[in-house]
Amino acid sequence: MATHTHTNRLIHETSPYLLQHAHNPVDWFAWGEEALAKARAEDKPIFLSIGYSACHWCHVMEHESFEDPETAALMNELFVNIKVDREERPDLDAIYMDAVQAMTGQGGWPMSVWLTPQGEPFHGGTYYPKEPRYGMPGFQQVLRAVDDAYRTQRERVVGQAQRLTSMLNRTSSLTAAGGGEIGSDTLLEAIQQMRQYFDDEDGGFGTQPKFPQPMTLDFALSQYKRTGDLDALYMVELTLEKMAKGGIYDQLGGGFHRYSVDGYWLVPHFEKMLYDNAQLLRTYLHAWQVTQRPLYRRVVDETIDYVLREMASPEGGFYSTQDADSEGHEGKFFVWTPAEIEALLDAHTAAIFESYYGVSERGNFEGKNILSIVRTPENIAERFRISVGEVEQALASARSRLFQARELRVKPGRDEKVLTEWNGLMIHALAECGVVLGRSDALQAAAKAADFVLGQMSQADGRLLRSYKDGRARLNAYLEDYAALARGLLALYEATFDLRWLGEATRLAQIMFAQFHDAQNGGFFQTGVDHEALVARRKDVVDNAIPSGNSLAAEVLLMLAVFLDKDNYRREAGRIVLMLKDAMGSQPTGFGRMLGVLNAYLAPSQEVAIAGDPADIGTQALLAVVRSRYLPYTVLALKSPGEESMLPLLQGRTLVDGRPAAYVCENYSCRLPVTTPEELGRLLDAGART
Repeated sequence: MATHTHTNRLIHETSPYLLQHAHNPVDWFAWGEEALAKARAEDKPIFLSIGYSACHWCHVMEHESFEDPETAALMNELFVNIKVDREERPDLDAIYMDAVQAMTGQGGWPMSVWLTPQGEPFHGGTYYPKEPRYGMPGFQQVLRAVDDAYRTQRERVVGQAQRLTSMLNRTSSLTAAGGGEIGSDTLLEAIQQMRQYFDDEDGGFGTQPKFPQPMTLDFALSQYKRTGDLDALYMVELTLEKMAKGGIYDQLGGGFHRYSVDGYWLVPHFEKMLYDNAQLLRTYLHAWQVTQRPLYRRVVDETIDYVLREMASPEGGFYSTQDADSEGHEGKFFVWTPAEIEALLDAHTAAIFESYYGVSERGNFEGKNILSIVRTPENIAERFRISVGEVEQALASARSRLFQARELRVKPGRDEKVLTEWNGLMIHALAECGVVLGRSDALQAAAKAADFVLGQMSQADGRLLRSYKDGRARLNAYLEDYAALARGLLALYEATFDLRWLGEATRLAQIMFAQFHDAQNGGFFQTGVDHEALVARRKDVVDNAIPSGNSLAAEVLLMLAVFLDKDNYRREAGRIVLMLKDAMGSQPTGFGRMLGVLNAYLAPSQEVAIAGDPADIGTQALLAVVRSRYLPYTVLALKSPGEESMLPLLQGRTLVDGRPAAYVCENYSCRLPVTTPEELGRLLDAGART
């Protein structure tokens, strides 16, 4: 068969995922009025396919069906075909994923949904094989059956679509009705539920596949901080240690893969996502602040190195993901054979390395080896009759040799679009980790990314855009874009005390109210008031792989309430928490970030105001005391001598006897100022538990 190059409308998009499909024989449209109008005019149902560039089965379905001329001809004849990148359009992804889950009891990507010309879903699933197998019908059979039902049973199809659509609108009317108390019983119930799902052997929650769940772990850590619950700390520590030693963590290059296909963190799904690494950076940092374990600090340092090396664009924004595959094989970039290792290291070092990282001839993944730590340096020292120091030295030099060799391999593909929300999460992580660990490179990267998003991904009226690629920023930003970026900017303010960041965060919060707020029921919609009308206007409330827009918004409002002394912001955060309190207690792993917000809402707010020149060694010593501690409910502000500050928190804060001073307040009642690190440490530790 003669091949001919075919391009469709996706050639004009910027999303790498959509561009991958621009040469399919399917007559793809991007989501938009052109496609919807065509469906209405021709009275054809819409086939909507949603995926993302790091998704393995998305590529399989494309190769089997969307690149197949016969299948494509059938699709073009029967349907108006629309392709969506879920990372660019989380609003469409969320609505139609709810629909697929309601219809089939499960969801995932690639997502395949058939809609009426009005956009209402009536049939759906995920991956369909080209030929019938795995007990699934072949894709062409499905296409014909859906077309037949639409033509011959129109009333039933439309009725089902309408019923489903009214169900999809449930979250939009979520309300904090019935008042109700916000108390710590919800937190206790959540911790008890987590214990039931906790894997005492390998850490983490549930069986396989196992996800890192940084938000759930962060909540457990904040619960330990508030109540001293050692069990909560144990769940965090076991999980973080097992992950750091497993194959889910890249032992040579730093950074975490998406999830583990087994229950013990060995074999990952090899893609790396910006949002996972942003959240895990903070969880490991917090665990280090609490325990001072060197392992946690090493993971933070190596993961920062990974992000700055692989995920930072020259312009300042952070890229989205790296694929699981390279050269067409999953994990190929990351795995090793003993022969490859022995070619790079002397025999003695190779033996130490293979023993420590569990490398064998048999392998642990398709005949090759994923590196994971299976022994302690002490075991190895005993076995090879050398000192622990010599073991550490041998391993470090071996890692560096192998890393350099690995850099010459074909790297996994990278999705180089820049998303505002994901950048907000990474700005937060790098600002916090950078300032706590004294890593100016991380702090500078956070500020550069913030400048990039505010400069290149904003519209003339100051509203944000969602996605940037190849010099073009596009698509309206969603609630989660505003909230994640605002939270990142607050972290930058606390790291640098540059009031510009606080001002920008305040401005974004104001837009959040104007565009997304549900004044009647509380909380925020995912899409703005002037967003295109979709079949549902939902509220994003579940903390899945990424915190929900409402969790982030509530967190930002609680902080701004303290910085700006705005009680209405605190009340609005309380309404959001109340709206979800029953769900949070019973399903904690779906509300990790929101549980942290509830913890912060209940804990006495602690404000630390420091008066002093930031360059003064005395000021630095006071700041170091605050930053070395895990203080999840503390906001930090600084006023230089002679500076007039707008912040209520800093009114009347002055040096004491010419020395930098720290003012510690709880719920707006302040202690006497202190001028030594020791006194400040005592005050902070006394206020830690309630």
